[in-house]
Amino acid sequence: MSTTDDHHVLAFYSRHPISRDQILAGVQSSRGHLDGLAPQDLFAFDQDHYGGLAMVDALAERAGIGQGCQVADFCAGLAGPARYLAHKYGAIVTCIELNPHRAPGAADLTQRVGLAERVRVVRGDVMRVPLAAQTMDAVISQEALLHVPDKRAALSEAYRVLKPGGRLAFTDWAEHRRMNAADAASMWRGIAAQSVQSFASYPQMLREIGFRHVAVDDLTADWGGILEERFAMYRKLREETQRLGTPSGDDEFYRSYARLVALVKERTLGGGRFTAQK
Repeated sequence: MSTTDDHHVLAFYSRHPISRDQILAGVQSSRGHLDGLAPQDLFAFDQDHYGGLAMVDALAERAGIGQGCQVADFCAGLAGPARYLAHKYGAIVTCIELNPHRAPGAADLTQRVGLAERVRVVRGDVMRVPLAAQTMDAVISQEALLHVPDKRAALSEAYRVLKPGGRLAFTDWAEHRRMNAADAASMWRGIAAQSVQSFASYPQMLREIGFRHVAVDDLTADWGGILEERFAMYRKLREETQRLGTPSGDDEFYRSYARLVALVKERTLGGGRFTAQK
């Protein structure tokens, strides 16, 4: 990743309309105060991924996550899924997050709900994960590897940190057919999508790395409606965050997101859930 590309990806999430301050403002509006927060008080606000808690449950099931499982969340963002996994499943989660605003934001939210002993936030790059080999029972990620330039490096790191028999489960964009150059450029400018794998190339890559029992769920049909709802949410959030004075996203983000919805609806782009075992 060049310095310019790295800055663009980091800047995308620094100006993203979902932020720590926006989450806390939503919680305060619903509860009237921020005292004595419990993990579930955040769940309506902190799940910055497609499909909400049901999709986290699906990943947990496929990754075999349960009480005491050591889990690494690659590109964990504000750690909403990590807190949910710790709270509901009793997992011990290490969040790997590169963005200089989201990593401390994730740690602060986690501290506020009393989960700091079960959810650890590490500022780091998923292409060079600061974890020892064979220490994790599961690795997860949700719609984040699209921002990573070298996906093979990130998935190889997942393989390295997993214990023998450990499981990988992640969701990401995937192409049904190749995007044209204009659409690829729009996805980069507005959403910081470095590159997109296909439904065939991701499983092939996983097998080449050494994973076995590779499986794919095509989520494209579900994502069409989910992304339409998220786009409506983002447009509403833009007005709210501008009033709050928190990051609101830029014009390019909203233009690109509208095009993303269309690309998924026409099945150029789609979503996949990819699972595998070491």
